[in-house]
Amino acid sequence: MTRILSVLAALAAMGGWAAFGGAQTRVNFATDWKAQAEHGGFYQAVATGLYARQGLEVTIRMGGPGIDNQRLIAAQAVDLAMASNNFFALNLLRAGANATTVMAAFQKDPQILMSHPRDDVTTLADMRGKPIMLASGSVSTFWVWLKAKYGFQDSQIRQYTFNMAPFIVDRGGIQQGYLSSEPFLVRQESGITPKVFLLADSGWPSYSCMVLASDRVIQEKPDMVQAFVNASIEGWYGYLYGDPAPANALIKRANPEMTDETIAYGIAKMKEYGVVDSGDAVTLGIGAMTEARWQDFFDSMAKEGAYPADLAWRQAFTTRFVNKRHGIELRRAP
Repeated sequence: MTRILSVLAALAAMGGWAAFGGAQTRVNFATDWKAQAEHGGFYQAVATGLYARQGLEVTIRMGGPGIDNQRLIAAQAVDLAMASNNFFALNLLRAGANATTVMAAFQKDPQILMSHPRDDVTTLADMRGKPIMLASGSVSTFWVWLKAKYGFQDSQIRQYTFNMAPFIVDRGGIQQGYLSSEPFLVRQESGITPKVFLLADSGWPSYSCMVLASDRVIQEKPDMVQAFVNASIEGWYGYLYGDPAPANALIKRANPEMTDETIAYGIAKMKEYGVVDSGDAVTLGIGAMTEARWQDFFDSMAKEGAYPADLAWRQAFTTRFVNKRHGIELRRAP
């Protein structure tokens, strides 16, 4: 599949080769899961030749079960890797892996909790003391924040195995999910429209859909990193405010599980909740990051013991390649 994407990128690039005098710089970019609407801006940049016009031949290495992006970027097996939240970058920093976040495509992490329609749960705080189906990997990430902010306890945890059936049959059930995934699946499989609680809208400070580069790549190829960031930003503007069909064709080819309906739902939810284009991105451009927000995240997690207080957290990211309002003229009012 990555070969297919490379070929498509090369075909799209043919018009741009002359401007760069021939061969382009090859870039391997690993995503954090199977191709989906939440990766749309990157696929748009491949499909419409945005990377090619920046002199890049980008190969997207699709993620999935058993693929560990943290190991890939730490071992420098890829040039760039997608990170799902701030923990990814801070964990690599703590491990001395020499990788740095260079952009955050999502201002809001699409992580949610959802419940059946019920009168006794209207806020996240109402979930305190109630059973919650949670994946094992979430216990050391956003669950830490939920315990600190809302007093959740580990005794509430029930195992979530990415099977919708237990939630559907349990009318008192509460479950973690992704804004554009689990609610859609529940409605599709049962007709139930769950109540959705986006953690970011209740204060969860993590970025998402972040791009990390190895420090070696940043030092040796800063122009390549900037070119990738610029084209990715343009890709996201094009995917949200232009015609997403080119990216969607690649997404469906890479991941046949994706249907037109699923992708359309994902795009609609990203727009509705301002996942990509909100907050600092409105004034600084898509991909924006700020030191204040990184500090907010680190301070809250260090307070809960997730990180030592003296960790040099500023080394987990750089704003060198973002906050330049690049492509912001492509923005359209929602």
